[in-house]
Amino acid sequence: MENINEEVHKAYEVIKEGGIILYPTDTVWGIGCDATNAEAVAKIYKLKQRAETQSMIVLMNGEKMMYNVFKDIPEVAWQIIDLSEKPTTLILDKPRNVAPNIISTDNSLGIRVVKEPFCFKLMEKMKKPLVSTSANISGQPTPIAFKDISPEIIKGVDYVVNLHREKIGGKPSTIIKLSSDSQVKIIRK
Repeated sequence: MENINEEVHKAYEVIKEGGIILYPTDTVWGIGCDATNAEAVAKIYKLKQRAETQSMIVLMNGEKMMYNVFKDIPEVAWQIIDLSEKPTTLILDKPRNVAPNIISTDNSLGIRVVKEPFCFKLMEKMKKPLVSTSANISGQPTPIAFKDISPEIIKGVDYVVNLHREKIGGKPSTIIKLSSDSQVKIIRK
């Protein structure tokens, strides 16, 4: 039997020391770390062989965390979060209180509010947002199941969460960019 609280504790211990984890999200398996730790974020870019100009998204567990990162959140963001039937990533302008190397060159940040129990509980314990990027080398296909993750990625992280290893993941999230001037643009359906 998988013990979610035990896994949250183990992942938290690694993250608070600046480590990176491989973990199940509400979509696909992700590589993550403390979104406020620039050195940990840099480790993920290196592992993924990804340019730091290609930003990654951040998971959050609710309104309080969102307001800690964004001073102004457009009303439409809350409507999208409430109405979305599938995982949806919102790109919002002017983030703060996160590692600078996770912020996009246009001063925006992609975020997704998750209800998935492991991620939610981990962020509750961290009291910080969690980086989430697909568990693959940049440019390679996104693995939809744990068995599809390359050994290079598994060996490159500090901890692999022992939950949902048999589960087949869903599709990556829908991505919607909301700019401060109320423009809405769908990036990925």
